[in-house]
Amino acid sequence: MTETATTAVREFKMPDVGEGLTEAEILKWYVQPGDTVTDGQVVCEVETAKAAVELPIPYDGVVHELRFPEGTTVDVGQVIITVDTGGGAGAAAAAAPAAAPAAAPAVAPAEPGAAPAAEEEEPQGRQPVLVGYGVAASSTKRRPRKQQPGGGGAQPAAAAAVQAELNGRAGAAPTAPVAPAAPVSATAPVSATAPVSPAAPGAGRPLAKPPVRKLAKDLGVDLAGVTPTGPGGVITREDVHAAAAPAPQAAPAADTAAAQAAPVAPAAPAAATGERETRVPVKGVRKATAQAMVASAFTAPHVTEFVTVDVTRTMKLVQELKQDPDLAGVRVNPLLMVAKAFLVAIRRNPEVNAAWDEANQEIVHKHYVNLGIAAATPRGLIVPNIKDAHAKTLPELAAALGELVTTAREGRTSPAAMQGGTVTITNVGVFGVDTGTPILNPGESAILAFGAIKLQPWVHKGKVKPRHVTTLALSFDHRLVDGELGSKVLADTAAVLERPKRLMTWS
Repeated sequence: MTETATTAVREFKMPDVGEGLTEAEILKWYVQPGDTVTDGQVVCEVETAKAAVELPIPYDGVVHELRFPEGTTVDVGQVIITVDTGGGAGAAAAAAPAAAPAAAPAVAPAEPGAAPAAEEEEPQGRQPVLVGYGVAASSTKRRPRKQQPGGGGAQPAAAAAVQAELNGRAGAAPTAPVAPAAPVSATAPVSATAPVSPAAPGAGRPLAKPPVRKLAKDLGVDLAGVTPTGPGGVITREDVHAAAAPAPQAAPAADTAAAQAAPVAPAAPAAATGERETRVPVKGVRKATAQAMVASAFTAPHVTEFVTVDVTRTMKLVQELKQDPDLAGVRVNPLLMVAKAFLVAIRRNPEVNAAWDEANQEIVHKHYVNLGIAAATPRGLIVPNIKDAHAKTLPELAAALGELVTTAREGRTSPAAMQGGTVTITNVGVFGVDTGTPILNPGESAILAFGAIKLQPWVHKGKVKPRHVTTLALSFDHRLVDGELGSKVLADTAAVLERPKRLMTWS
């Protein structure tokens, strides 16, 4: 957060909402320009590679500007919203129309050391051409840019306004004046501005939209050495690609302007796919999950074992516990009993609760259990965990499990809740699946898949009877857990579910 020297408009930057995360996607804005906000009020919801998080504003005022629309991925440290804390000026600026004609007279430069007036009007009717986003009227009024000494105000007003809007910050140093290759008609559109030379050192920060800056960073291109072809000296995606892999073609200025003015669908595939395919960008939680699963599958040697067990007695116990006054208000279900049985099995076989330290070539035995519960959400698979689950009573475990599942479904799981897990349970039975071969959560030693509970013919006391039966599958890291240890953990878990009284005799 910074405060400009000449106005009461304060900037709120994208914080590091995770643990070392570098970017976040803006999912939803809860405020609009002109709205009044108070200290601690939630203004937007963002999604990182770990979770969705709500961001509160740290001061009182009136929303002056939203720097990025919903669905934009923003780097940590970039300004995402500005708020007028001076009382009224920001609201008036936000509510005023921001359109101005392209061929408007130049804005008079401010005297050195003088502050630009927040209420100074821009020419009306302007249609700013945003690179890669088509022609759209601005939803907020922006403050005129402060001219640097020696600038002389040679830049047209429309170009300066576009420059300020694309740069995303008021008061940034302007680039060198545009030098057209040929005389330009007075009625020529702003988008037909001729290419300008790369900014000389010290001439100011190169102008580019955040997605273009990220593209340049990914391709290893220095924006200071890129020749801009966009309106007002703005660097486009095409400029960055040309700098990374120079192409011999030179498109006419008119064609370049038309390409810039045409709307571009975000994340469009290179080849037209028609209506038979839809491409969805991989980002946020789903991207992080994919990377973690690939790393786990090709790092830890997985072994999976299965057991089918009669859980009829456990199902009867679940029904009895639902009527127990001591468990009133908490959710009692078969998953709770599976979690408790798994914890008992780990207590009887503590060596399974470990981690592999590749750097030090050590096995780290853990004397606590942070029990992860895999949860499928609209944004992808997440695995929050119950801290110190081994020390919780059955009512405490039930309350923690219910809170975890509810929070995950609402998309409010915090990054801290997904850190430090030791073992995990994945309940594939809710989808009617018998069992599976789950992949370990990175850094954990074991994961238990809990299949669907179904009435099946089963031999009970020498007779074939319909019984509630389910299949459990335990995947474990064979560097940490050998076959004997893994088999004991799975067998003990099944034994508790088959005869729940072992919860008392084995505890």
